[in-house]
Amino acid sequence: MHNPTLANLAVPWDGDRDDTLVCRAVRQETHDVKTFVFAAPEPRLFRYAPGQFITLDLDIGGTEVQRCYTLSSTPSRPDTVSITVKRVPGGAVSNWLHDHLEAGSRVRVRGPAGAFSCFLHPMPERQKYLFLSAGSGITPLMSMARAMHDLVLDADIAFVHSARTPDDVIFARELELMAHNRGGLFRLGTVCERRGAQAAWSGFNGFLNLAVLQNVAPDFRERKVFTCGPAPYMAAVRAMLQDAGFDMAHYHEESFSFETLAQEAAADAAPADAAAAAEESFKVTFSRSGDELECGPGQTILAAAKAAGVRFPVSCTQGLCGTCKTRMVSGQVDMRHAGGIRQREIDQGWILPCCSKPLADVVLER
Repeated sequence: MHNPTLANLAVPWDGDRDDTLVCRAVRQETHDVKTFVFAAPEPRLFRYAPGQFITLDLDIGGTEVQRCYTLSSTPSRPDTVSITVKRVPGGAVSNWLHDHLEAGSRVRVRGPAGAFSCFLHPMPERQKYLFLSAGSGITPLMSMARAMHDLVLDADIAFVHSARTPDDVIFARELELMAHNRGGLFRLGTVCERRGAQAAWSGFNGFLNLAVLQNVAPDFRERKVFTCGPAPYMAAVRAMLQDAGFDMAHYHEESFSFETLAQEAAADAAPADAAAAAEESFKVTFSRSGDELECGPGQTILAAAKAAGVRFPVSCTQGLCGTCKTRMVSGQVDMRHAGGIRQREIDQGWILPCCSKPLADVVLER
């Protein structure tokens, strides 16, 4: 690698051209959470909206696997990016990362991408935010908080994080440091289900509720809310805010629960109704298997495939991760992706069936 200079440090990371990161460090955050710090093989500056994610392309036991991880880093420290990963029992990707990824390892990536960021919304002077997170859902909110802290933005943040025990609180010391540095502009509340080994724990016990919220942010109805965590947690947060009269137009959430997304995709895969069936449909042919199916009006190729019982590798179902990427031999599609495919791949004939609707008969190399 060339020695960094002011000249080559000015080269920005280009997601259409650059696709490899080198792990530079691994940090143990809690007993089951690690942060992996990456840099480009040649110096690059990373520009992204705090809260966005990257997609890792991994080879695990000879199988290609794609998985999205939110960047816990901040673009205000642009020479590296980081992801913070919780080891999930039985989770093929998280366990592989914890057991095998080390300093010097190389990974292929796509992104950054994604729309979950307070920086992508209007930021008037002294904007007031409420960040609500649980478990590893803290990562996008930590990225936003780090950016605001580094840039000394005139923003008022109330940050309430939920964890199982005090020992499971990710970034605990850094959150306390930001609260110390920002004074009244950064209010921190931590809610733990149980005390665990810390009998002297002085934070909130149990689960997030309206009383806790009013204690940390009595003016929460005046704030923009950004939430990330397990699906049951976010459902409880939505119900709590709605019951409290919060204007949900100011509520934003993010989740990479692939099981939930897959269920939603299955629901979307229902056959077209009789009225739609009367309109034009297109044939989708798989060149290797010889399978054929009809794709109804407005139906994605993935939805039609699922309805016909044709199996596809899929994770996000929303054009984010690139898991279902397939080469199109012939045909034309309307593809509305969300960062899961590079322009050069599109130019080479690749598509994402999860977000592609045929405009003519299509032949796929599968």
